[in-house]
Amino acid sequence: MVRAFIALELSREIRESIAEAQQQLRGCYARLAFVEPAQIHITAKFLGETDPPALEKIKDAITGIPFSPFPVTVGKVTLNNPRRPQTIWCEVDDAGNGGKLVALIDRALVPLGCEPETRRFLPHATLARVKSLDPSLFAALKRIGDRGFGSCTIAGMTLKKSTLTPQGPLYEDLLEVTW
Repeated sequence: MVRAFIALELSREIRESIAEAQQQLRGCYARLAFVEPAQIHITAKFLGETDPPALEKIKDAITGIPFSPFPVTVGKVTLNNPRRPQTIWCEVDDAGNGGKLVALIDRALVPLGCEPETRRFLPHATLARVKSLDPSLFAALKRIGDRGFGSCTIAGMTLKKSTLTPQGPLYEDLLEVTW
């Protein structure tokens, strides 16, 4: 079985800018598990544990999805839930294009037995996971402020393998689809 997901890749410049915000977060006392800057992305579809034959069918299905490149702007660092934060992420403005793409991905994968997403797609780029909360996290987020991290064009999607390790996930590109 292969733990897999479909990602939308952000530019190197945006990931480097986000890494600077991660450095500011490292100064707080919350226990955080940071995403390596090179691995920061927007998850379009989490597939979970998938057997290799199904993975080949998924590759074929997503290769045939027609779409056009679209701009995204990566903005403010925030929490998934301010009362019970589990994830620190950057908001992403994609003018609704990510949701349209996710709907097409679901439509292509449902016949293969993949469950469609029931939640509305909320584009974001995860910086860290909150392992243990400390009030200093809120002060660190306030210092970062509403700073933006740039814009880029999403010109495709990547099917990725995720291997979980004690040091964090390792990602491997299995297929890159460009439009």
